[in-house]
Amino acid sequence: MTPLSFAGVGLALLVLWANLRPWWKGGRDPKALAPYGSAFLLGILATMCVGGLLGWGASGIVGLFTSGGDAAVSAAAGTDGTAMATTRLGALTAPGGIVVTAYFGGMVLAWKAAGKQDKRRMLGGIGTGAVLGILPGMVLLLDWLPDTVNQAGATAKAFLEGQVSL
Repeated sequence: MTPLSFAGVGLALLVLWANLRPWWKGGRDPKALAPYGSAFLLGILATMCVGGLLGWGASGIVGLFTSGGDAAVSAAAGTDGTAMATTRLGALTAPGGIVVTAYFGGMVLAWKAAGKQDKRRMLGGIGTGAVLGILPGMVLLLDWLPDTVNQAGATAKAFLEGQVSL
């Protein structure tokens, strides 16, 4: 796992604030948060993809936020970024991995259809999801997510095999 600094977390929180503030000051339409929120979820899900390309990408994003945050804090305040404790959200089963991969495919299609501003929001969402998704406090808050994803995959598999009806 890529080390994370407090400055990297600060940078992720700045991106979060930059996306939530206009929504809060505006009409607070839930649809306006969809590009950011759906990509935020993808960033969190990617942290569970240990050994896969999504996990590798999430680790790289954490490294980018850490180095960027550390450079900004060093230049602005003359101090270092200080290390943060990190952990993993949970493990995916094979059916859970298929659900995450399908979600990623849907996000790729959404990216292709999105406008320039929504693409920027999506990038911010993936970044902040990947960074905040490995913080122990966030992992405690989202401890239900791996089981939900794995169960969704298992239920879909059972349905397609004719073992369960909806």
